[in-house]
Amino acid sequence: MKRKIFLLLALLTTPCFLMAIEEDDNGFGITYGGFIKSDFFYDTRQTESIREGHFLLWPKKPAYDEGNKDIHDASSFNFLAIQTRLNFTVTAPDFFGFRTTGHVEGAFFGNIESDINGFRLRHAFVRFERNQSEALFGQFWNPLLLPFSFPHVVSFNTGCPFQPFSRNPQIRITQKAGDFRIIAAALSQRDFASVGPAGRSSSYLRNAAMPDLHLQLHYHFNKKESMPQFIFGGGIAYKEIVPELITTNNHITDATVAGLSYMGFAKATFQPLTIKIQYLMGQNLTDLLQIGGYGVSKIVDESKGFVEYAPIRTQTYWVDMHTNGQTLQLGLFLARSENMGATNKLIEGTAVTGFGTDIGSLYRIAPRLIINSGRARFAFECEYTGAAFGAVNLSENSKGIPLNTETVNNLRLLLGVYLFL
Repeated sequence: MKRKIFLLLALLTTPCFLMAIEEDDNGFGITYGGFIKSDFFYDTRQTESIREGHFLLWPKKPAYDEGNKDIHDASSFNFLAIQTRLNFTVTAPDFFGFRTTGHVEGAFFGNIESDINGFRLRHAFVRFERNQSEALFGQFWNPLLLPFSFPHVVSFNTGCPFQPFSRNPQIRITQKAGDFRIIAAALSQRDFASVGPAGRSSSYLRNAAMPDLHLQLHYHFNKKESMPQFIFGGGIAYKEIVPELITTNNHITDATVAGLSYMGFAKATFQPLTIKIQYLMGQNLTDLLQIGGYGVSKIVDESKGFVEYAPIRTQTYWVDMHTNGQTLQLGLFLARSENMGATNKLIEGTAVTGFGTDIGSLYRIAPRLIINSGRARFAFECEYTGAAFGAVNLSENSKGIPLNTETVNNLRLLLGVYLFL
C-alpha cells in the first residue's frame, strides 16, 4: 500500500518537476502537457462499449425475455474522468546530425475492464529528423489514423468503429519531396490486437513472423498564412496472421489469413470551416476495432484439420466538419460501415471468427458544440448510432454477410469538461 501511495505522489508531482527543466546549452530539455477531462453521458439503450461505457462502439443486439421484450432496450448513465492525460516531450542533442526528440503519453484508462483508473501507456517514441527525412521508433498511432485529419468528436471513441483506431509499436519512415510525403511503416500489435480462436491476442501477428506493413503517399498544399489549405492522399496496408499453430486434430499448421487494405483521405481548411473525409476498404481489421474477421474458405485435409482462410472485407467512410472559431465551434460527424463479405466463398458448417460479424452495417450522426475560454473547454455532443444485426448463414450467403437484419439505435448525450495543462 505504501508503495502505491509513493508511486501516485511521484506521478502527480512529476509535472511540477518538469516545468523547472528547460533546454540547456547542449540542447536537452523537457516540456509537459496533457489535460484533465471529465465525461458525463446518458444512453437511451445498453451499448457495446469499453470501460464502463466510456468508449462507445454500437448499441447492443436485441435479446428478448419470456414476454418478448428487448432487455437491452434500457437506458443508462455514467460519470468518468479516466480520459485525463499526461505527456512529456524530450528534446535531446543531435544524433549524427539528426534532430532528436522523444515523447511519452499516458492516461488513466487502464488496460482491461478491471484496471479502470489504472495508468496506461498511450504513446512512447523517439523521432529523428534531418532535412526532408524523418524516422520514428516506438508506439504511435496506426498509419490508418491520421493525427492531422481525424474526427474531432467529443466522444473518446474518436469516431470508432468507423475511424480505424489503434496505437502500435512501429518503425515509421517519412520522406518529404516538396509538397509530397511518402510514409512507410512496419508494425507489431500491443493493446489493440487481432481476434482469433483464443480471443484478442498479438500472438497471431507475431507467429506470422512478418510485421503489419503500410505504404502511403500524401500531398500537402498548406502554404503558411494562406487559405484555403488542402491535404489529400491514400495508402495500402498488408497484414498476415496465423490463427493457430496446431489444428484441433493435433497437427502442426502454418495456415495464414492475409489481408489487403486501401485507404484514401482528404482535408480542406477554409477560413470559417474545416472538412475532413476518409474512405477505407479493409480486410480482417479487427485489430483496428472494425467489424469483420475471417472464415474457412477451403478444407485441405479434414482428417488432419488443415484449412485455408478468407478475410472478410469491411467498407467504411466518414466525413467530419467543424467551424474554426476560437471560442465557439460547431461540428458534425457522419459515418457508415458495411460488411462486404469474405473475399472467397466460405465453407458451410464452419464458424466465422471476428468482431461484430453479425452486423451488416453501422451508421452514426453526431453533432457537437464546443465552447473554449482560456484553458478550459465545455463540449456537448449528441451521438446517434445505428446497428443492423442479422444472422450469419453460410448456406444462404456463402460470403458471410448477415441476413434478415434488424436495426437498433442508441442516442448518447455527452458533456465533456476539459482543463488543458
